[in-house]
Amino acid sequence: MADLRNEINKRRTFAIISHPDAGKTTLTEKFLLYGGAITLAGAVKGKKSAKHAVSDWMEIEKQRGISVTSSVMQFNYDGYCINILDTPGHQDFSEDTYRTLMAADSAVMVIDAAKGVEPQTRKLFKVCVMRDIPIFTFINKMDRDALSPYDLLDEIEKELGIGTYPMNWPIGSGKEFKGVYDREAGEIITFEATGGSREVAANKIDLEDESLADTLGEELYSTLRDDVELLDGAGYELDLDKVRHGKLSPVFFGSALTNFGVEPFLKHFLKMTSSPLPRKTSETEVDPFSNDFSAFVFKIQANMNKAHRDRIAFIRLCSGKFEKGMEVTHVQQGKKIKLAQPQQMMAQSREIIDEAYAGDIIGVFDPGIFSIGDTLCTGRRVQFEGIPTFAPEYFCRVQQKDTMKRKQFVKGVTQIAQEGAIQIFQEVASGMEEVIVGVVGTLQFDVFKYRMENEYNVEIRMENLPYSYIRWIDNEEIDLKKLNLTSDTKKVQDMKGRFLLLFSNQWSIDWALDHNKGLMLSDFSK
Repeated sequence: MADLRNEINKRRTFAIISHPDAGKTTLTEKFLLYGGAITLAGAVKGKKSAKHAVSDWMEIEKQRGISVTSSVMQFNYDGYCINILDTPGHQDFSEDTYRTLMAADSAVMVIDAAKGVEPQTRKLFKVCVMRDIPIFTFINKMDRDALSPYDLLDEIEKELGIGTYPMNWPIGSGKEFKGVYDREAGEIITFEATGGSREVAANKIDLEDESLADTLGEELYSTLRDDVELLDGAGYELDLDKVRHGKLSPVFFGSALTNFGVEPFLKHFLKMTSSPLPRKTSETEVDPFSNDFSAFVFKIQANMNKAHRDRIAFIRLCSGKFEKGMEVTHVQQGKKIKLAQPQQMMAQSREIIDEAYAGDIIGVFDPGIFSIGDTLCTGRRVQFEGIPTFAPEYFCRVQQKDTMKRKQFVKGVTQIAQEGAIQIFQEVASGMEEVIVGVVGTLQFDVFKYRMENEYNVEIRMENLPYSYIRWIDNEEIDLKKLNLTSDTKKVQDMKGRFLLLFSNQWSIDWALDHNKGLMLSDFSK
């Protein structure tokens, strides 16, 4: 039991979230570099570069130099076992991003110092608030021209409704970036560009050191003294309880590309976050230190290994210990199963494992029995709260071009939908000859088309539809034929047979609610 407790106490599981190009993938790679998981940080692919980020594994990601699926990486650092969930930051990301946050215990929010809070960050932040998880902020690219640190903090507080506590404070930015003031240590860490090598050249100088004015220059030195006085007098207090409930975000300034501030951030972050937390079930909470194993499926990915056409279910361990070959209960199916080929991930690299502990993310072979949100356990049967299905915002009608490939078409559409990257709907009382595909971001249409052609060998025809809103009908006993709806509202059903309505605008939603007494609509499905 002591070993179990020690192993779980070492675990830290967090997601990295950001708007496109804020430097999230670069920061992830620097973490892996410190943990010895990689020996060279590969820059995200440019037009002429053959390199691509280590966490981007899908061919379309390598071609475009962006992340479109969530990657899982594990490494050890400073006595901790760290599971990083690297989420897509692209503005046309997928629902996969939302679900990944369901598997994390905390989040690192990366913000571009020149751009501040951007639209994608707001979306992801909402999911963090829904989960009540701690959010740590890394304001990146201080070695480039940046907004005022006061404006950046003010924007985070106003836009996201969360308090901020700067753990360090930048001295200048861009060409004038001289380093940061570490508030806890009361010392200056000076910055010297080293081209992103593992250890940044950093000298520590006490704030009271007489040579500091010479090092920084009179103007920056004077500004720093005023800033420190203001921060100590007017800012929030560092309240770890507020941090752990997502009400206060510790903020760090640095530069992931040049490696400045990354290791101090990682060390602070690991100390301030907690080991895996209890998880809610439909009836109670599950203690991570319980001897009984429990986990849930939060992601399914087909064809990670194209040669084997395999399908991997990613599971988050919530309690106890996993051992290779153990028998578990698949709660939703009410069956005992063995989890085959348990493996840990480093993007596309995989390693078969013998054991894992609460907080870890592992992949298991899926013969087609798992769905997003399924619970696996030993001992007393538990069922974790379902993972919400979020409302897609873009829709298109999809048909196969070759009618002889109907079997492959149905298989491809169904499997990709089961992964959660797309949602599929059918018009009420129609078959699978054509389907309506809904996505959270339009890039998923390109990914879907690419995968249908390259993985399932099916060419498809796609027609954009003029709908922007979808609502699940919560009334179980309802006669669809009797609903009074606008002419541009479409009735559809999802893969589980639940009825939904597609709307072109908010006015049509209001009409449906006003003209159908007792009608209950929701914008996500549990």
